[in-house]
Amino acid sequence: MAERITGHTELIGLMAYPIRHSSSPAMQNEAFAKLGYDYAYLAFEVGADEIEDAVKAIRTLKMRGSNVSMPNKTLVGQYLDELSPAARLCGAVNTIVNDNGHLTGHITDGIGFMQSLKDNDIDVIGKKMTIVGAGGAGTAIQIQAALDGVKEIAIFNQKDEAWARAEDTVQKINSQTSCHATLYDLADLDKLREEMNDSYLFVNATGVGMKPLEDLSVVPDESYFRPELIVVDVPYSPLETKMRAMAKKAGCKTMNGLGMMLFQGSAAFELWTGEPMPIEHMKEILNIRYDD
Repeated sequence: MAERITGHTELIGLMAYPIRHSSSPAMQNEAFAKLGYDYAYLAFEVGADEIEDAVKAIRTLKMRGSNVSMPNKTLVGQYLDELSPAARLCGAVNTIVNDNGHLTGHITDGIGFMQSLKDNDIDVIGKKMTIVGAGGAGTAIQIQAALDGVKEIAIFNQKDEAWARAEDTVQKINSQTSCHATLYDLADLDKLREEMNDSYLFVNATGVGMKPLEDLSVVPDESYFRPELIVVDVPYSPLETKMRAMAKKAGCKTMNGLGMMLFQGSAAFELWTGEPMPIEHMKEILNIRYDD
């Protein structure tokens, strides 16, 4: 990295809290080096009360752009000049592109999630999925899954500040796609068991399972899983969460969120550079294997 930094090097950021666990800096910097782009990608711990000032910094420092993660995905759009159609539909942003001071927000999480399934020979098109979480990542996954052709989506969330967003997502999916979506209270554990039992794919799209919630699981116990159910835990640090360990013990095929991280990062990389990320090289460098 030191050999690449010059007076012409442009900065790209990652703004979230917490974020020191992220693999994105290693991934993006390796890809920039591989293809010869004079960019440096750094992680900045930016919380919800700081994101407005952070966006101002993107303009002031003439950064090429930034990734955005929890808790800022659903907040940052109000400070940008433009949103892509997908970001507007999702109400969330995870990638900012700075074109001479004009900041556009994009969402690549859903694309990354669906591509990671395909890359791992998982075909959920025309089938049913159950997903926990209605934040930025969860909403992006739900919208993209519906657009791509998933037949039915059961969404579970606590009745918290994200509940209204989840209701809006369900309305958009049911009115604007051929997918049928239903929203349930995560406190209704009997309904969670019922929907999981009727699904091809189960997804945890919350932060439960990663620090500081690494001892928790959105699924109470192993009995909720059956061997035929495919289970994806979007958190990837630690690589094996408590929920994923339970699913493995029940005989399920499982994935963590590393594949989603790779492919959403690839989509962001292309927005900044105009060129696809060297995926196979990145898998090798980052030691990404779906059987981890």
